[in-house]
Amino acid sequence: MLPTGTADQCFLDVVGDVHGCLDELLQLMAALGYRVERLAGNYAVVPPPGRKLAFVGDLVNRGPATAQVLRMAMSMAAAGQAFCVAGNHDEKLLRALTGQDAESAPDLAQSVVQLDGEPDGFRAQAVEFLRGLPAFLLFDGGRLAIAHAGIKDPAGILEWTQGSLSAEARAFALHGEAAGELDETAAPRRPRWAADYRGKALVVYGHTPLAEPLWLNNTAAIDTGCVYGGRLTALRYPERATVSVPAKAVYSRSRRPFQVNALLAAQTEKA
Repeated sequence: MLPTGTADQCFLDVVGDVHGCLDELLQLMAALGYRVERLAGNYAVVPPPGRKLAFVGDLVNRGPATAQVLRMAMSMAAAGQAFCVAGNHDEKLLRALTGQDAESAPDLAQSVVQLDGEPDGFRAQAVEFLRGLPAFLLFDGGRLAIAHAGIKDPAGILEWTQGSLSAEARAFALHGEAAGELDETAAPRRPRWAADYRGKALVVYGHTPLAEPLWLNNTAAIDTGCVYGGRLTALRYPERATVSVPAKAVYSRSRRPFQVNALLAAQTEKA
């Protein structure tokens, strides 16, 4: 069965790559009208009437509060208040937590340490949550699709998603399309699949940090580089409006050039 939402789940606030930036997530949720209270080490959330959150993946790594962001997402998902698709960093953390081969990186090790500092049982719960994340989600009768890095589907998203999801399709949803060559930063050079997208569904995705949300051919890229000092952005559906909050700090340095938001840039100039 395809991972889909029901008709009453089409009033969504789709949140871009959080990467452990808890303070900014809380600020963004407040701006969207969600009330959050911390109770006994967990989060109690009251969403605006009729609305739910959806995360585009990469909840974890690079930022200062991976464990708490996971706790928030897990709590909301368990309460039926949020959805989440898998991101490539969520997959990396899952592999590390389950003793599989994973690339060695300081941000990944930092996330593992953060989870080890949580109460007994939380790590196992996080593994179960991460393992169960789908590669994509469909909502509103197929009119909205959410995937971490995108969906290559010139012929229409419903046709692409019929039957079981192939390993190739899942890899594209989590990592995007590599051109088989590296850029000047030694990162994979990725063609912009959205330039060729002609599907009827609005595809909302993250993965590639941009200074501003990018609308192209019925797709919306909403990773605005919060962990790099940019912003954390949500897209409201069906309104198709975006809401952003500025990062409070530069938590990680991007391999590719990334310009921090104006607020942090001004603070840096004064320092």
